[in-house]
Amino acid sequence: MGGLLATLRNAWKIPDLRKKMFFTFLMIVIFRMGCHIVVPYLDPNALKEMIGQGTIFGFVDILSGGAFANATIFAMSIGPYITASIIIQLLTVAIPQLEKLAKEGEEGRKIIAQYVRYGSVILGFLQASAFFFGLGNAVSQRNVFTFIVITLSFTAGTAFLMWLGEQITEYGIGNGISLLIFAGIVSRGPVAVVYLVNEYKLGNLGQGLWGILGVASVLLVFVAIIVAVIWVTEAERRIPVQYAKKVVGRKMYGGQSTHIPIKVNSAGVMPIIFATSFVALPATIVGFFFPTSTHPVAEYFRNFQSRLEISLLSGLLIMFFTFFYTFIQFNPIELANNLKKNGGFIPGIRPGKPTSDYIYKVLTRITWFSALFLAIIQIFPSLLQVITGVKGVWFAGTSVLILVGVALETVRQIESQMLMRHYKGFLE
Repeated sequence: MGGLLATLRNAWKIPDLRKKMFFTFLMIVIFRMGCHIVVPYLDPNALKEMIGQGTIFGFVDILSGGAFANATIFAMSIGPYITASIIIQLLTVAIPQLEKLAKEGEEGRKIIAQYVRYGSVILGFLQASAFFFGLGNAVSQRNVFTFIVITLSFTAGTAFLMWLGEQITEYGIGNGISLLIFAGIVSRGPVAVVYLVNEYKLGNLGQGLWGILGVASVLLVFVAIIVAVIWVTEAERRIPVQYAKKVVGRKMYGGQSTHIPIKVNSAGVMPIIFATSFVALPATIVGFFFPTSTHPVAEYFRNFQSRLEISLLSGLLIMFFTFFYTFIQFNPIELANNLKKNGGFIPGIRPGKPTSDYIYKVLTRITWFSALFLAIIQIFPSLLQVITGVKGVWFAGTSVLILVGVALETVRQIESQMLMRHYKGFLE
């Protein structure tokens, strides 16, 4: 702890790094202040009831740091921006023009970023419109004026958060969008602590010594999940690569040994986001179109996400999307062709198709481990709820993966800034 505090003091002594840290902190404070500016004509109590029904609103509330439950201007958080980024990323693989832009360097990335901004605003307005018609009794008045006020407030809040995140990325430390999500999830920590204390007082975790052991067990599980996520996030499989020697004129090139690093969890948190959205879709549709129906089918889907079997379905979907997202990002054939063009080869493997087959086999094995790990991390809180009876577990898979990923990336950026100034950093 002393070394960490000393490092923070050293970082604070660097003028430009101190400005970046202060600017990032100031932007996060502005974000949290906006999470308490209520949108007119919305009832926060009605929204809180909808969040507890297993709809997609619960997931939106996690990303927004409670801004949705409070019916504020940042209720949609940067969800539309994430969706637009995913859509553009998938289209980059499918549309040759976008793929060409992505390979044009900085200028191409700026144009794609502009497309993402436009898409975020459009998707934000569409999502805000869907919220207006699907929020039911949460909207106190329904007319053209309230539609304009609510939809434009939500859309403007998302656009402002997108701008805020870009400012942090450019003038602060770390990825701005990720840090805003990080701040929102962390802000729910005190609520979770209060909930755990209340569960202990009510005796739901056991009486006397057993209650204390119950609280300690929950905390130990939380720490164990964080350690496991850090281990998997940092883990990588290194495929050795050897480059053939080439003589050009009187000079010899190549001959060096290197490796191809493949992250174990290269898909990150995206499979969980996709799977959570799909699982919440039935309850969301029922809430939108049949909010007061007492039909057995409507009742079943209204309580869809609170069932144990849906946790298992969520796990299977996570495994599917892990493979889907990993193989969209990683193309073994293209990698094998690039190695062959540059005179590289994997020792013991022939160039060309044998190399791509070998990479595909390695990637498949790694992805199986990653898919199973993500599925277990996501469904574990539901299993814990069934075993202990404790509801509303805060450290779900999405939250922990985002927290760990953003924290590690931010630490690396601070470390790189300090290494440039010959200071010892966090990762020593």
